[in-house]
Amino acid sequence: MAEKTATSYLQMTPAGKEELGKIEVAPEVLEVIAGIATTDVEGVAGTRGSFATGVAERLGKKVHGKGIKTELTDKGLFVEIYCTVKYGASIPVVAKEVQNQVRQAILNMTSLETQEVNVHITGVQFEQTKETITE
Repeated sequence: MAEKTATSYLQMTPAGKEELGKIEVAPEVLEVIAGIATTDVEGVAGTRGSFATGVAERLGKKVHGKGIKTELTDKGLFVEIYCTVKYGASIPVVAKEVQNQVRQAILNMTSLETQEVNVHITGVQFEQTKETITE
């Protein structure tokens, strides 16, 4: 997983441009991009978060990077996605679409090629029905 310190920022130089300075992208930014792209895929119920992100969301804060891990190595950018799918959706189709959407979103927004986008399906969400209480 990418370190969350200032030294772990990804530095880029736009291709074909003279260098005017450096561009730094925090790992959290990549996680947010991947998280939003994941939740936009039809059939994804949500991404898995930690206890802290669950508490933050209950308090009204939207956490877009939950369930996403990014790792930048010499070999390139690796993205791990942990999500749940809706009952009835085809898991292989949803997982492939998540890979495509995340790869394309990161490429469009940062010009970074991802080496791997690994999708881990952690559960299936069933439709929730409201039960009426009769007295």
